[in-house]
Amino acid sequence: MTASCISNERIIYLQETDEEIPLYTESELVPNMTEDYYLQYNDVVDINVKTTSEELNEIFGIASGDQSARMNMAQGAQNGGDIFFINGYTLDENGNVEIPLLGEIELLGLTTKQAQSLIEEKLKAYVNEEDFFVRVRLGGVRFSALGEFNRNGNFTILQNRISIFQAIAHAGDMTTTAKRNEVVLIRQYPEGTKSFRVNLNDQRIVESEFYFIRPNDMLYAEPMKVRELGTGVNFVQTFQLAVTTLSAVLLVLNAIN
Repeated sequence: MTASCISNERIIYLQETDEEIPLYTESELVPNMTEDYYLQYNDVVDINVKTTSEELNEIFGIASGDQSARMNMAQGAQNGGDIFFINGYTLDENGNVEIPLLGEIELLGLTTKQAQSLIEEKLKAYVNEEDFFVRVRLGGVRFSALGEFNRNGNFTILQNRISIFQAIAHAGDMTTTAKRNEVVLIRQYPEGTKSFRVNLNDQRIVESEFYFIRPNDMLYAEPMKVRELGTGVNFVQTFQLAVTTLSAVLLVLNAIN
């Protein structure tokens, strides 16, 4: 086995015959670019509050009797439902959530860690700091896929973070006529909305802020010119379309004559 370095890639060869056959290629390690996510309007967050007081646990809806309901909702999520939409807290048009006993709390523009700290501060008015536990996390990643995807629609993946390629795979991959070098990504920000054109064929995407999907992102795949002109996706479809068009033209010419 020998090794060589070509274009910043390490190539390992397996010597079986007179020819050097590459066993595998290994690219350079590219660090992921991760940024703190700041909560937006319509985000769904899972807020879990536990205390040493059974009465307060009843108020916050986390008594032991509710565990069976959580298990039922988890089963519903496996069947395509959205456990966090039912069980979580949605930021309203003002960026607030309403928590029992604590009232309305504005979480807009905060990270989940900052939201957790804010809830903990408000909870100290009712419980000693050492007698409660608070956890705040995103209720999955919701995104939309439109255009040249095999399965269009709104999707929810119950993970904290997914890549753009995982999102595309969840939408059934892109069609053969999709522009993979100009995927439109529409992203929400606290101050408004921005759109970007992302080149999926460029390996530098793993270094960019677009590699990981954010909640409420929208992906739109435009068709290539061949689709816009109305030709088929493959040779058979194109041939059938051409024959149909030619037959229609001949019928018109015969009618005129």
